[in-house]
Amino acid sequence: MAQDLVINEIYLSLQGESTFAGLPCIFIRLTACDLRCSYCDTAYAFTEGKRQSQEEVLAEVRRLAAPFERREHKADSQMESNSFGNPGSRALDAFRLPLIELTGGEPLLQSSSLPLMKALCDEGWVVLVETSGAHDIASVDARVRRVMDLKCPSSGEAARNRWENLRCLKTTDEIKFVIGTREDYEWAKEKIFEHRLASVCPLLFSWVHPLSSAQKDKSLKKVPAGQTPISRQELAEQIIADALPVRFQAQLHKLIWPPEQRGV
Repeated sequence: MAQDLVINEIYLSLQGESTFAGLPCIFIRLTACDLRCSYCDTAYAFTEGKRQSQEEVLAEVRRLAAPFERREHKADSQMESNSFGNPGSRALDAFRLPLIELTGGEPLLQSSSLPLMKALCDEGWVVLVETSGAHDIASVDARVRRVMDLKCPSSGEAARNRWENLRCLKTTDEIKFVIGTREDYEWAKEKIFEHRLASVCPLLFSWVHPLSSAQKDKSLKKVPAGQTPISRQELAEQIIADALPVRFQAQLHKLIWPPEQRGV
């Protein structure tokens, strides 16, 4: 069936990264990835999953979002019945919650992710897709906000960066650099200025949270020899010292729940 997908998990949590960090978000995690980054914390999604139709995925999204929809309808009714209602008081409701994010694995490995994203946009959701940057992003619906990695050296997958994608990025997209070493930091800084990325879209520097023993899948690449780890504090202080036009981010879900916990 052309629009079937292999889904690892679908769950409601808080967005842990990106410029939307902290907002309620439904995550649709797709199975499979063709990269093996050294720091990958979702190796379970390489193979685990079950086939679902697009309509089954949409139905689960609607089910998880139902409490937010009821709250929105109640708020609308209260405003209509209150003659002193101030429209400006709803500034925080500029877009529909929860957010919807396709992640993985690598969502773009499954061609059926494209019509799914279109269908979600058609229903009025704010849709994000987390992608490794190794695959063509041009076919993704223009309404989708693409959070695209540029793989740094410590990932072991920097050779897989698809530089042609930079020409496709819009101001609503975001570029994420996952930083685990000082060499990563210098590489990312060089690429920002080389490609003038600060004028393209928001830039994210995400510190590599150490993997627990249970997360260290044997298939992951090794950090190349000779690289020097950078701490979270050192990364933050270096960004400030160099006055980089980037947003430092920690993975909020790992600060709230155990780092290895799934479904958060």
